[in-house]
Amino acid sequence: MRLSEKVKKLQSGKALESAVRHLRRTAAPRRFGLPLTAERLIKSIPAAGLAEIRRKHAVEDPGEAWPKYLNLTLWMDKNLQRVRDLGLDAGGRRRVLDLGCGAGYFLYICRQLGHDTLGLDIDEVPMFAEMMSLLGLRRVVARVQPFVALPRFAEKFDLITAFMICFNGHKSPALWGPKEWAFFLDDAATRLNPGGRIRLGFNRERDDSFYTEELRQFFLDRGGTVDEHRITLRPDGRRR
Repeated sequence: MRLSEKVKKLQSGKALESAVRHLRRTAAPRRFGLPLTAERLIKSIPAAGLAEIRRKHAVEDPGEAWPKYLNLTLWMDKNLQRVRDLGLDAGGRRRVLDLGCGAGYFLYICRQLGHDTLGLDIDEVPMFAEMMSLLGLRRVVARVQPFVALPRFAEKFDLITAFMICFNGHKSPALWGPKEWAFFLDDAATRLNPGGRIRLGFNRERDDSFYTEELRQFFLDRGGTVDEHRITLRPDGRRR
């Protein structure tokens, strides 16, 4: 790592977070017997079912269209990094809700690690539903909308995630501001167990930013940790 990157990491607090994650993994037993890799995870998926999904939905050059998620090596690796960033590869069993779960790779890795998982997404891409079924994952079909509460769930969660968020009016004139996010976060907080976390992952908007400066300050005022496109909030410890 270059010196400038090390300095930036120290200034942002990422060095401390990295050290804590390393300590947690050293002190706690791994939840998976062997090194967790994208290749090993892909091999654990029923081959015949995966081949059928690829036969039905794969295209040669998907670009940014949803068939890109059939590149399992790429997306398993990305989701492995998400799992590790959140410390889900060590420590106790947790209940995880993933909003906009897509094909379910993040939840699949979590479940392989022994966590309880639930996804939520709209039902517009057949491949996502087929992959979730093949992976043996649970999903609630619903749309996240501004000023509308999430569905009722039978359980509460230790972690709520939303990666590559599009439900916030992404790249549209209806892009969410502080009022919409305040409603969403207040509602999501009621679905958490004590000490639970919310992790948000933003897409770039048309101006190449992840969020406005106003929104960045909003998350900071709620006690959030802001790390480029990632926002982590712990409602129990939020500043009032």
